[in-house]
Order: sequence, then C-alpha cells, then structure tokens
Amino acid sequence: MIGKTDPWYIHAGLYAVIIVLIYILINVAIIEPREVVEHERYLKNEARLRMKNLKEIQLLYFKKNKQFTDNLDALVEFYKNDPIIDSARTAFDSLTNRPANPFIELTDGKIEAESLYFTPKSRNRFVLMIDSTKSLDTVITTRGRFVRVDTTIRKGTRYKIEDPDGYGYIGDLENEALKNVISWE
Repeated sequence: MIGKTDPWYIHAGLYAVIIVLIYILINVAIIEPREVVEHERYLKNEARLRMKNLKEIQLLYFKKNKQFTDNLDALVEFYKNDPIIDSARTAFDSLTNRPANPFIELTDGKIEAESLYFTPKSRNRFVLMIDSTKSLDTVITTRGRFVRVDTTIRKGTRYKIEDPDGYGYIGDLENEALKNVISWE
C-alpha cells in the first residue's frame, strides 16, 4: 500500500509559517533587548553627566557663598545668571594650555539649564540635600558657675546629589572625606 503524500502547497505554507516564527523569535530575543539596553545605557550616562554638572555648580556656589544649597531652583538660577559661571567656563589652564571648563557637555553636545532639574528617565527632579550640624557649648565661669549654653547651627558644609531613578549619587552628608565623591567611579 502506497502512503498518500500531502500536496506541495501545504509544505510551502508550513515553511512560510516557520520562517515568520523564526523572524519574530530573532526580533524578540535579540534585536529588541539590544535597543532596550542601549536606551537604558543612554539614560544612565545622561543622568550621571547632569549630576556631575550639578556638582560643579554646587562647588562654584560654595566658593561664592561659603555654603552649599539644597534648593535646586536657586542652584540652576545661579548657573544661568552668575558671572562666576561664565568665568569658570572660559578659564584657561596655563600649565597644560587647555581650557579649564569644569562642565561636561551632555550627550547631545550642549548643557541646557532646564535639563539640570530633571532626570532623563522618569523626569523627576534630582534630590539635593545639605547637612545641618548643631553644636552645643556650655559656658562656665572661672569659679565653676554655669552661665549659659551656646548653640551653634551650621548648615551647608556638605551636600548630596541623588538620582531618584537609582543611577547613583554624588557627595555625602555624614563624612567630610566623602563630600565630593562620585558613587559610580
């Protein structure tokens, strides 16, 4: 008894379905994840560049005002309007004969003041914090009598810039040695 064979167009249709499924599998398993990873890498790099620029602005703000600020709006306004920013941008290192601009250009090649407010991924504002140190000192006369307690509150000697999306932070509120440390380096 001779077995019946299927017509050729059924085999051709099955091969076409297999080719389409292989294409979909390659697209889902290889191409799309690569695009997602590249986009995530871009977002992380962009957020870190913005935080580094905020750090440089914070250092220039400290240089001028003798304290750091936790007000992101004031910091960006300082970047937009203060002449110390322009002089830092145009500074020139005489030893290496290179520009001493402390700011890093973003991925698109420029630094927009409005971009310093927000993270590129979630569009949330960067978290900016400063320390507040309270010290008490007891004043006693030479005869040992209590006179008063002097209270000194110091604000803004350390800062921390944090990305709400979890791409890192700069600075530390507790340790003076880690004041300008970048977490991802």
